[in-house]
Amino acid sequence: MSRINSKIRNLNKFTLTNIESYSIVIVAYIVISLLNNFGKINNSISGQLVPICAYIVMAISLNLTVGFLGELSLGHAGFMSVGAFAGVITASCLQDVIPSDILRLIVSIISGGIFAGIAGLIIGIPVLRLRGDYLAIVTLAFGEIIKNIINCLYVGIDTSGLHIGMTSIEALGMTNGRIILNGPQGAVGITKLSSFTAGVILIIFALFVVLNFVNSKTGRAVTAIRDNAIAAESVGIGLTRYKLTAFIVSAVLAGMAGVLYAMNFSSIVAKKFDFNTSILILVFVVLGGMGNIVGTIIATTVLYMLPELLREYADYRMLIYAIVLILVMLLTNSEKTKQIKEQIMLKLTRNKKYEEREGGNNV
Repeated sequence: MSRINSKIRNLNKFTLTNIESYSIVIVAYIVISLLNNFGKINNSISGQLVPICAYIVMAISLNLTVGFLGELSLGHAGFMSVGAFAGVITASCLQDVIPSDILRLIVSIISGGIFAGIAGLIIGIPVLRLRGDYLAIVTLAFGEIIKNIINCLYVGIDTSGLHIGMTSIEALGMTNGRIILNGPQGAVGITKLSSFTAGVILIIFALFVVLNFVNSKTGRAVTAIRDNAIAAESVGIGLTRYKLTAFIVSAVLAGMAGVLYAMNFSSIVAKKFDFNTSILILVFVVLGGMGNIVGTIIATTVLYMLPELLREYADYRMLIYAIVLILVMLLTNSEKTKQIKEQIMLKLTRNKKYEEREGGNNV
């Protein structure tokens, strides 16, 4: 046992984070699946499993922008909406071409991620040259613009192909076609393709992408920019290039999460992906710990499920929710304080060893 403990202590931080992140997701999936099979989870909680998975992926992707890149984005729900409606349109168009629901869901998720990545590229080129409050305001405006564009969008499909318009269904000129997007009413007649298993697989994929990205050469450049942009630029790190890379990866994952979320309902409206959704995801990231993937997963799960679990206590639900938020912040801050103390002690130890070595050399 002592040998095993020593091996665990010798593992580097990257390996430990990987083990913790993947383990918590896999164990939770096994436990919840067993409880669901034995009928221990009611329909209300069971119906929240796919949205929880989608929000976990969203929080992980936003953590890449806010926690590791250090830029405040308030329009992350905009990328989620781009992916969601792009995925719905893709699934509807492929309904007669790909009979397999699993394969159609995979293609839709990939399509949603691609379109969200393109949106991230378009918005990232001008926005990432800004800093602080200016960047937050522009990303917020982007989310609202996307919502309003989708509210004006009419999409249908018939034997002649896809029809897109901005005025009305009649202006599409379809003959015996099927409506996919109906303006302010959003996407209608969606075939539910999402499942809890698909959500867990997407979480593992998001973890794989983010964890490997952060610990790659590009990820180290991104964290260097976060810590000191001037110093990073002075050693030849291109700020715009690495910022844009992280921003696009974050947008792609958000788009994939949007497809998973949208394909869990029979209809979805653009209003669901408004400013409040972006703030909710930001709360998950901040309370879970910026740059802390495991904390983000736990915080998202707990805070998303808490209102539903407290539904029986309607009069005290928001009071308990507020207390839990305060406790999570206190725990997060105490953990950060502990990490700062450890870093200070490590630097002091290194300085002491350096001084002793220099003193010995002088003698």
